[in-house]
Amino acid sequence: METVRVLVVDDQAPFRETARLVVELTDGFEVVGEATSGEEAVERVAELRPDLVLMDLAMPGIDGIEATRLICAPPADARVVVMLSTYDPEEHRDRAMAAGAFTFLEKSDFTPDLLEETWQAATSA
Repeated sequence: METVRVLVVDDQAPFRETARLVVELTDGFEVVGEATSGEEAVERVAELRPDLVLMDLAMPGIDGIEATRLICAPPADARVVVMLSTYDPEEHRDRAMAAGAFTFLEKSDFTPDLLEETWQAATSA
C-alpha cells in the first residue's frame, strides 16, 4: 500500500496538532503539509498534491466550503476532501458535499480508525 499523503487545513493550531497526531498514529498515512486558511489550502494543494485534505469548515477569508469547491473544481486531480468541524454536520453536510467533499465529520469523532474507514470508503466508491 502506498502512503496516503495528507494536508491538514485548520485556522486553530490545537486542532492542526491533534489532526497531525491522528494521521501519524494511522499506518500508511503521513502529513505532508498544513494550511491555516482556505486560500492557503488551495495554494498548498496545488504545490503539494496531497491524496487527502482534512478541511476545517469555518476559517477566516474563504471558508472550507469555498476552498473545497476550488480544490475540487475541474480539472481537479483525483483527491479526497474530508470536511471536519465542531458545527452540527446535519446543518452543513449537504453544502460540503455539494462543494466536492467526500463527507463531513465531527472533529470530536476523528480517530485513526475513522480516518482509515473514511479513506477506504472514499477510495472504493
